[in-house]
Amino acid sequence: MITPGPAARALLPLPSAWVVARVTGPSMSPTVRDRDRLLVRRVRAGRVARGDVVLARFVSRPDLLVVKRVHRLLDGGTVEVRGDNPLVTDDSRAYGPAVAVGRVVGRLRPRPGRLAPPPPDAG
Repeated sequence: MITPGPAARALLPLPSAWVVARVTGPSMSPTVRDRDRLLVRRVRAGRVARGDVVLARFVSRPDLLVVKRVHRLLDGGTVEVRGDNPLVTDDSRAYGPAVAVGRVVGRLRPRPGRLAPPPPDAG
């Protein structure tokens, strides 16, 4: 476990233990697609693993809530996140470290079930 640093503690957590997130955009395609609805469970900073699909806030853009995959664990409870779509780079490569505020448990709509593992070239 990583102890949350000041940046992680300063970002707003999810409003409840469980939320439904609506995806907009292609950054996580093919794993998650535009208009998918995801079931997300709130997590504390530092309680995610590499490869988890998470709901995250960038330290540099705390107003922006994104669905991405944890690429690397960093110090202070922050993570490097990336989308599964290699053509879209609106992730930590553009915005820097993020704080995972929720872990995606599964897809609710339109294809209910668990999410696929990362594509082979996403690592």
